[in-house]
Order: sequence, then C-alpha cells, then structure tokens
Amino acid sequence: MTSEMHGKVCLVTGANSGIGKSTALALSRMGANVVMVCRSRDRGEAARAYITTQSGNESVDLLIADLSSQRATRQVAEEFRRRYERLDVLVNNAGAILGARQVTEDGLEATFALNHLSYFLLTNLLLDVLKASASSRIVNVSSAAHEGATIDFDDLQSERRYDGRRAYGLSKLANVLFTHELARRLEGTGVTANCLHPGVVATNIAKEAVLWLRLAWTLLRPVLLSPDQGAETVIYLASSPELEGVTGKYFIKKTPVPSSPESHNQDVARRLWQVSTDLTRLGAPTRTSGSTG
Repeated sequence: MTSEMHGKVCLVTGANSGIGKSTALALSRMGANVVMVCRSRDRGEAARAYITTQSGNESVDLLIADLSSQRATRQVAEEFRRRYERLDVLVNNAGAILGARQVTEDGLEATFALNHLSYFLLTNLLLDVLKASASSRIVNVSSAAHEGATIDFDDLQSERRYDGRRAYGLSKLANVLFTHELARRLEGTGVTANCLHPGVVATNIAKEAVLWLRLAWTLLRPVLLSPDQGAETVIYLASSPELEGVTGKYFIKKTPVPSSPESHNQDVARRLWQVSTDLTRLGAPTRTSGSTG
C-alpha cells in the first residue's frame, strides 16, 4: 500500500465488480478511505473482503443501494453524511444496458434512471460535502456510445419506442452533458468534474441486454479490455496530481479528447439539468426512512 491518497475519502458506485471494483481496489492500495456503493450486500461484502485483503487497507466501507431508486439514492447519501465529514473523490460508475424497457419504482425508464439520474442526484446530494472538502473531484464514467446520440426531450423515457443501445447512448450523452454543465456551475469552488470513456471492457454491464448483444459480448470477451485496464483512466482522474484544477473534460486513455458536438450544446445541457432537477425532485421536501425533514 502506498500513501498517495492517504486520508482522502473516495466514494465509488457500482463497486462490487468490473471497473468499480478495480477502481476501489486501486484507490485503497493508494491509502484512501474507500466507500463502496453496491446493490447486493452479499456481493458487496465479498468485494470489500477481497479489496481489504489485496490492499492491506482496512479503511474500506460498504453502503447498499439500488441506485435506480431515488429513495435508495437519498438514503445512501444520508448514510454517507452520517458517517463522513468530507468527500475528496466521487466516482459515478454504476450503470447497465437493458434489452427490454423497464420502469423503476419512480415510474422512470430504468436505463436513464440508473445511468444518468443516479449520477445527477447523488452528486447534488453530496455537493456541499464536496465543496467543503475542496480541492475535490467528481469522476463520471461515460462511454463513446454517447457519440451520435441526441436527447429527445419529448421521449426522454423511451415510451414511444425502446431500443437498448439507443437508451444507453442517450444516457451516456447525458453523463457528458451533465459533466460539462456541472463544471460550469462549480467554477471557483475548487471542485472539478470530468468524464471518460473507459474503453470496451469485459464487465457484466450487458448481462440484461438483448440476447444477440449478450452473445456478442461473450464471444468478444477474450479481446475486450480487462476491468483493471478499463479502470486506468478512472483512477487517473481520481488521483493524479497532474489533474489538479482540470475540469469539464472528456478523457480516453488518460488523454483529454473532444466529446461529441451535441455534448457541448449548452442549451441542451441547461435544459437537461432542469428536467433532471424536476424528475429527482431536488429542492422539494422529501422524506426517507430515518429522515427528520
């Protein structure tokens, strides 16, 4: 274990497998206090035990939440705030490709809810902690699948027609738009926000995709990047001293590159922010278990 991130608190979503697990392990090896957010307690506990053993770092915590649920996302944010007074790095990583249209308990299309709205809601719920911990970093895992995608505000929930790849591309474009708008709103706070394409990685992201995509994913698995390789840029954005103060960028292979022209449309970004605020009821009175107001 090294001491590059010693004393820093890092929250990683989707941390029990794939890129999230590799990221959590690497940050733990650097001496960070890593907080894993996982949907399954059993898989989360197994991943935490593995990371603790492999890193030699006992400061690995576990929070349980299905982030497609806004209620669960609010609960996990509350629990984090009860346990920690600072947050140096937030890695929004949890995501999925769904073959069939699914609806969450909030009545929202599940790909958009998990892949974008969870990033948006969790980040905003923890933004004051991030600001109080500046300089701090927000890292959003997006994808090259955002290229060619557009935001159809008239069918944001894919009710008229659903295609898993289209819904995924839309959600990944939303990640980049969110990152750019977030960086603009955070100017002068000491908090940076960047996003990335991790490469085509052999993870479980396609386990609920349509059959042909699952089969293709299985056949291609031997030539796909490993989770450790896919996590390299995530870890770089989370920890590298070179990136102090760098914000609003899209990275591939640790290098800032242009994201799609549509991802730089500030009118779309501002409208998406407002729609996301409405859909997550940010600023409206809400109550979750254990909440007092």
